[in-house]
Amino acid sequence: MAVKIRLARRGRKKQALYDVVVADARAPRDGRYIEKIGRYNPNTDPATIELNEEKAFQWVMNGAQPTDTVRAMLSYRGIMLKKHLQIGVNKGAITQEEADKKFEAWLKDKESKIESKKDKLAQEAAASAKARKEAETKVKEARAEALKKKNAAEEEAVAQADAEATESAEATEEAQGETPAEGEENKGE
Repeated sequence: MAVKIRLARRGRKKQALYDVVVADARAPRDGRYIEKIGRYNPNTDPATIELNEEKAFQWVMNGAQPTDTVRAMLSYRGIMLKKHLQIGVNKGAITQEEADKKFEAWLKDKESKIESKKDKLAQEAAASAKARKEAETKVKEARAEALKKKNAAEEEAVAQADAEATESAEATEEAQGETPAEGEENKGE
């Protein structure tokens, strides 16, 4: 029986989540499996990989063949390096202490890289949010300025219309005021 370490899909449409399972190679993708050893979420940045590293290492050492994607995940988590070092220990090329030191050094380096990537992503997100806020502020100020100009123009137009209306009313009053006076003068003559 050929044993594979592979992904089993779950989650909804376009929001895939995967279980990392150990299964018979003849079993369907989402079908029966021997053991579930972790989860994988590619929707986050960086992708979330949760593995039971002891079980994964045990299965790899016992001959389970990972698929290409799972092999990349195991390499990312250091399990393939640990296998390589353990085979060297079994052959007598290095001691267990040397292998452990190499693995710990690699693990510290890898974790620092992951943390720096997370920090970089957080800084980029903060910078883009700040830039968006500044752009929104500029648009808001531009709208306020345009509204201010429009209101000033409308007030000016209203003031001019009032002035014209006042002038025409005065002219009308003068015209009406002169007409009766002239009529009275004509009556008296």
